[in-house]
Amino acid sequence: MLIIRLFRTGKKNQPFYKIVVTEKSKPPRAGRFVEELGFYNPLTKEKGLKKERIQYWISVGAKTSETIHNLLISEKVIEGKKIPLHKKSKKKSEEQPQPKEEPKEEPKEEPKEEPKEEPKEEPKEEPKEEPKEEPKEEPKEEP
Repeated sequence: MLIIRLFRTGKKNQPFYKIVVTEKSKPPRAGRFVEELGFYNPLTKEKGLKKERIQYWISVGAKTSETIHNLLISEKVIEGKKIPLHKKSKKKSEEQPQPKEEPKEEPKEEPKEEPKEEPKEEPKEEPKEEPKEEPKEEPKEEP
């Protein structure tokens, strides 16, 4: 299966891409591609496309990569909607159901807190007095 994709050339930190037709299973290494269809320089945003050849390869059955598909739509070589390249993170999808559950829990917590506050004060005072007396008594009995 043929695919229209980017072939990176250029120096380190200075990317320059050729738009080429190649086999999907084989990456375009060292100029091993079927045909060069244009170029793209992301630093200067310069683009050069052979529109007729791109349309020919698409009509023959060549697929486009997501980046090339979006590039061709922005240059109006083909029509359609752009493909979102970034996937939605799982964190955002997990956080959305949690706020829905929290408002349900809040009304339940409020009535529980009021009765708990009063009993908590009384038991706190009693255990404080008991542990103080107990350790004193135990050492006296042992010797």
